[in-house]
Order: sequence, then structure tokens, then C-alpha cells
Amino acid sequence: MNSPAREAILSSIRSHLAASVPHNTQENFVDSENPSVSLSGLTSVPLVHKFEANLEAVGGHCIITHGDTGIAQALTQIIGDLQKTNLRAQRIAISDEQRVERLLQQTDLEIEALAIAPNASEIFTFDLGITTAQAAIAETGTLVLDSADERHRLVSLVPPVHIAIIDAGRICETLGEALSLLRRERELSRAVTFITGPSRTADIELTLTIGVHGPQELYVIVDTPVN
Repeated sequence: MNSPAREAILSSIRSHLAASVPHNTQENFVDSENPSVSLSGLTSVPLVHKFEANLEAVGGHCIITHGDTGIAQALTQIIGDLQKTNLRAQRIAISDEQRVERLLQQTDLEIEALAIAPNASEIFTFDLGITTAQAAIAETGTLVLDSADERHRLVSLVPPVHIAIIDAGRICETLGEALSLLRRERELSRAVTFITGPSRTADIELTLTIGVHGPQELYVIVDTPVN
């Protein structure tokens, strides 16, 4: 590599390192009254909205609402709309988290079948799965599902549609913060699932296909506190 080119590269590296110093030395804080907002010295963006933007950027859908009534209304709207499509959403599998069943009972939906954490031989007959999520990562729009307290792995991965419910206070900025949150509460299970948008894959010609190895539709309902 000739000297001018080498010097140009080194100069660029030095300038970027210098620019990063103010950010590296800043202390991060969390607003205790609104844990979904990161307060650094920079212009802060609510983590809920950052998560929403990044989830939708990878093909997911985000619904922000308030309380059990709002969640039940969101479930009614999502499932009601899906029932008008070829996805049907008539056979619903849910995790064994009691809150999920309670919220679904608050809807006025008409469905063919409802099962709690069906086994591997049954799960493929369901159109839709509903679970909660134990954490989320705002910077990538990723859900984190830890099976330590909830049986949701098959429910979240096999049916064509997955609906996840999460409290806004469990949305973290980064993967490290999300894992730290879970470790503070319990020992992590051996089955932690990371979900970033609907399942997608590409063949050798880079033709993108949605829903081959998992759900083709992902909806996340975020429960935020009432201001």
C-alpha cells in the first residue's frame, strides 16, 4: 500500500476515534419513572418507539397500547383482520402464561379451537400462536423469550402467525442490557429464543422467502403505562 493511501486511512481512523470519545465518556442513566426511555447526554429517543421502528423495518408489526383492555382490543383487531385472509387465525395456540389466556377471554372473537402449549405432534395444526416476551432489544427490534417461566417455544416458532405481548418497561437498548435484565431475575434457561421479525430465508439466487422456517407474520403488542 502506498504511503498517501495508508496515511489517508489512518487519518480517517483517527478522526472517527476522536469523534467517539465524548460518547464513550458519557454516563448512561435510566429514568426510574419511565424505564423505556434512555437518558444520555444526547437527544433521547423513547425505547418503545425505537423498538417499533426497528421491528417494522424487518417486516414486523407493532401495536402500542395501554392496559389489559387495550391489549384485548388489539388482539381482537389483529385476529379479526387475519380471519378475513387465507391465514384464517381460527385455531389458536397460546403459551401457559396465565395472562395470555385471561386477555384472550376478554375478546369477542369466534374461533374453532384453543390450546395451551400444545405438544410437537399437535402444534402444526394451529394457525396462530400467542405468547408474552420476557425482554426486547430496541436497537434491532428483537424479542427475547426465556422459557424458564413460560412454555412458549413451539407456540412462537411453528404457527404461521405469532403475536407477542410485552410490557414497555422490559424493552432494553441492547442485547447485553436485555440479558442483564433477565439474569437479575433468574438464572437463564437453556432455551432462550431471539426473534427479529418474521422468518425469512434466501436461496442461492438471493430470492427472499418469508415464513419458511417460522412464522410469516409477527405482531408485537406493547403495553405502556398510562401517562
